[in-house]
Amino acid sequence: MSNKRFPVLAILTLALALPLLVACNTTAGAGEDISATGHAVSKAATSATP
Repeated sequence: MSNKRFPVLAILTLALALPLLVACNTTAGAGEDISATGHAVSKAATSATP
């Protein structure tokens, strides 16, 4: 009986863990995008200074 439960528990665990793993990558990507935007604004401000 426990042999039949293992695949179900494994699939359920992976299904519950997947949103957490995806959210982690999304947060890291958003941080990189925000950082790149900040660098672009800083560069534009420096080049606009007389």
